[in-house]
Amino acid sequence: MSEPIAGTPATTADPLRVWLMAARPATLPAAVGPVLVGLGAALTVGTPFRLDTAVACLVVALLLQVVANLSNDLADFERGADTPDRLGPMRAAAAGLLTPAALRRGIAVVVVAAGLVGLYLVSVGGPILLVVGALAIVAAIAYTGGPWPYGYRGLGEVFVFVFFGLVAVVGTAYLQTRTLEPLFFAAAIPVGALVTAILVVNNLRDIPTDRAADKRTLAVMFGERFAKTEYLALLAVAAVIPVLLAVGGTVGPTVLLPLATLPLAIGPIREILATADDRDRRNLNPVLRSTARLSLVAALLFAVGLALGGS
Repeated sequence: MSEPIAGTPATTADPLRVWLMAARPATLPAAVGPVLVGLGAALTVGTPFRLDTAVACLVVALLLQVVANLSNDLADFERGADTPDRLGPMRAAAAGLLTPAALRRGIAVVVVAAGLVGLYLVSVGGPILLVVGALAIVAAIAYTGGPWPYGYRGLGEVFVFVFFGLVAVVGTAYLQTRTLEPLFFAAAIPVGALVTAILVVNNLRDIPTDRAADKRTLAVMFGERFAKTEYLALLAVAAVIPVLLAVGGTVGPTVLLPLATLPLAIGPIREILATADDRDRRNLNPVLRSTARLSLVAALLFAVGLALGGS
């Protein structure tokens, strides 16, 4: 089936395919990795595996990622950030495939679905999960939507690290163990860093169009060199934490498994460093996919390493 063409009326496109495109399934691995690491961290401390909360955490994480994607599609269109000059994948609203009203209805449906599954997690983990869940929904929508879109104010990386790292990993581990261990917070750092690196690539690619739309990402505010340094620093942090856990004796040597993904980082790093104003920034689209793949594979290996290296 051919790709939909920008400007194609929504009435002539396959609705299921349009909604699938708007949900951006290529971004979903970013939601899976943190849950896997949270499960691995819980197994490290000797807790019996709970399938019910594991599945529920995964479903909520995926639904919240879809909420963020749909909200981003809507808000960037309404704020003028998605223009014909956009270098990334086509967006449903900008292409005329979904109306803003349809996107709002879709966001509401997915939020309700996430809320229903989340209520089960609240019944397991207690009222604090209700607060965390509500904050996660607000964060998913407010990245580019609402009266104070933090993604337009240079706070995207902070929120991504907090919610994809700390909240997702620690929350998943807590729902397995009903305890909060220092290891859970340490385990959240590498996966949070790698998911944040995905956003950094996106923001580096979009510097010209974001600047035109007054979307003040860190890459726009501090420039291309800063974004490149930020990307390298995040990958370095993700590599160092497993080493520190192994050296400190917190977890067995299997925690070093994610270091096997270092070769996967070579290509993206080379392309990031080669990016310049006079190059076609579409070259960074494959880097986005490569970084997402790196984050998922590293998270999977980290989760396995944690589980095998536990007490």
